Amino acid sequence: MNIIMENITFKELNLREEIIRAIDELGFEEPTPIQKSAIPHMLAGKDIIGQAQTGTGKTAAFGMPVINNIDSDVKDPQALILAPTRELAIQVADELRKYGKHIRGAKTLAVYGGQPIERQIKALKAGVQIIVGTPGRLLDHIRRKTIKLGSIKTVILDEADQMLDMGFLEDIEDILKETPKDRQTVLFSATMPKEIERLARNYQRDPQKIKVVHEKLTVPSIEQYYFEVKAREKQEVLCRVLDMEKENLSVIFCRTKKGVDELVECLQSRGYFAEGIHGDLKQTQRDRVMKKFRDGTIEVLIATDVAARGIDVENVAMVINYDIPEDYEYYVHRIGRTGRAGKGGVAYTFVTAKQIRLLKSIEKYIKSRIIRKTIPTLNDLAERQRELFSQRIVKAIEEGHLGAYTAMIEQLAEEYSSIDIAAALAKIVMDKNRVDIDEEKGNSLENTGAKESGMVRLFLNIGSRDHIKVGDIVGAIANETKISGDSIGAIDMFDKYAFVELPADKAENAIKQMNKMRIKGKKIKVEPANGR
Repeated sequence: MNIIMENITFKELNLREEIIRAIDELGFEEPTPIQKSAIPHMLAGKDIIGQAQTGTGKTAAFGMPVINNIDSDVKDPQALILAPTRELAIQVADELRKYGKHIRGAKTLAVYGGQPIERQIKALKAGVQIIVGTPGRLLDHIRRKTIKLGSIKTVILDEADQMLDMGFLEDIEDILKETPKDRQTVLFSATMPKEIERLARNYQRDPQKIKVVHEKLTVPSIEQYYFEVKAREKQEVLCRVLDMEKENLSVIFCRTKKGVDELVECLQSRGYFAEGIHGDLKQTQRDRVMKKFRDGTIEVLIATDVAARGIDVENVAMVINYDIPEDYEYYVHRIGRTGRAGKGGVAYTFVTAKQIRLLKSIEKYIKSRIIRKTIPTLNDLAERQRELFSQRIVKAIEEGHLGAYTAMIEQLAEEYSSIDIAAALAKIVMDKNRVDIDEEKGNSLENTGAKESGMVRLFLNIGSRDHIKVGDIVGAIANETKISGDSIGAIDMFDKYAFVELPADKAENAIKQMNKMRIKGKKIKVEPANGR
């Protein structure tokens, strides 16, 4: 078996510059193990037997080299990918289009049953270099002579064992007989039954065998749960989960660098002490962020899989898979960031309805159940806040050193009951540090974290990366809201956002006016800052 696990980049795999550009835009940092193993052999034109399950990144492992090797000037089919189901055929074709988006003239077409064949014939006549299809529909086209395979250089059988289980062996052999004998033949299968081995003997030449070594889950003390969420709701659900566990250090995993940057901006704008690490940061920057995380200066660390390898912090109580990982091994690595030094931990995974199948595959791989959990409600958050506050009170009592406050309470106790005094103090503190308990309070102008009394702190979705300076913000506010420059308070500029303080009595109207305006051509969004 050929096993490659070195830390190499996509650029070192010698892929075309256009593909590297597409990968960078997608935000992928490093090839998965199956990609590191398969891509060099595929680029060299060798036959391959790859033992890989769904969720290992195998589509990119064969898709990138296929796109890399096509000749865009030739309009005939040059690569043929067979898939067991229409869903997989569509998925593979979509992924290949993403990798080939910058290669002019590169066309990929999915052909499958259930779609009018006339539409597929029209697309084929226009010229297609890569065809992804189910065996039955492919044979139909071959017999109609609407697909001719004389120029095929590469044939890929994806999920070969599943195609055989579905009774496609004869169809596959009929299709292979229509392709040139000097073709490259690549076979990916989760299992290797005798039928697969026979297919390899009959239709491949000295195939390279690739199998990725997976780690096993060795952290049984970790509780594993998942939330089924809609993609557009993920940020809101994340904030609720963080608020439920706000006393602990948390690590959040995103699939891409872009995802990390966007989530950092989102959480910081909502008042969380969060920072991110990914492959684009220099080692000194990563070290600085990690020091803050270890010291507790930041409570939430957002990371990609590559950057997270060096995370070894004992007090991480929670890991959140904001994006479910494509590779099962990454799941094991991620949740292993919690439950360190024999301590317990909890891992949450966000999945959409389409990703439930992938989650079940991860369960099978780790031989452990991931339990479904209900998304926290606003009432749950309020109850959790009261619980955490009670714990803080008990801790303060047990630590002692309350003498300085006792006299004040004794004086108040002459007129009010101790219960009422304690309740009033709890109300003052909790109102000041509260989460948004009801939806209507989401844009409250109270508790925005303003540095000066009588002022409201506002969040703006623009920053220094937009080439905007403090003077631009002052000028825009003064012109559009009739608030004088002297009345505008502190302005804090960051890379992607800014905070500005305005007089409380003018803030509500200012927000309405500012949300209609542009600064240096960029439409801005303004809302009250979260005072936490």
